[in-house]
Amino acid sequence: MDCPRCHGVMVQDDFEDLQDDTGSLTFRGWRCVLCGEILDPVIVHNRASRPTPLVGRARKKFATQVG
Repeated sequence: MDCPRCHGVMVQDDFEDLQDDTGSLTFRGWRCVLCGEILDPVIVHNRASRPTPLVGRARKKFATQVG
């Protein structure tokens, strides 16, 4: 598996987390050996279901005039 951030090598790893609502303290995921990116099924699902950005809702930039 290639890292989506740096295209480095990802290795499977066991991670420890605070106890969540399922009672699980550890989870299995992927970690990049170059940049440290961590992926697990929850992260992959959330990134895939990310809403599209709203067009036209960005802050307006105001130019300041120096007189």
